[in-house]
Amino acid sequence: QVRLVESGGGLVQSGGSLRLSCAASGSIFSIYNVGWYRQAPGKQRDLVARITNIGSTNYADSVKGRFTISRDNAKNTVYLQMNSLKPEDTAVYYCNANTPRYDYWGQGTQVTVSS
Repeated sequence: QVRLVESGGGLVQSGGSLRLSCAASGSIFSIYNVGWYRQAPGKQRDLVARITNIGSTNYADSVKGRFTISRDNAKNTVYLQMNSLKPEDTAVYYCNANTPRYDYWGQGTQVTVSS
């Protein structure tokens, strides 16, 4: 069992930055692939960025060059550094940790970007 807790969301002006954190407890976090997803009101939940258990990363086209995902396995934490934020980045951001056998979600953190 893995418990995920997201933090770092908030209100920021367009062009600003935020760093989200996903802290995990309860299992060997390093074996999990971890993704950040976001869901805006009335829209589906979409993948923003993903980092595998060996550190490979991939990003949605809409955030490439602006967002960076990283992990610190010693701290059981995955980060999402978000720069040059745009109003269309406004959403609830969720952390997901998975293996072929398990799949866990956090409760989400709100990010609001004002124009």
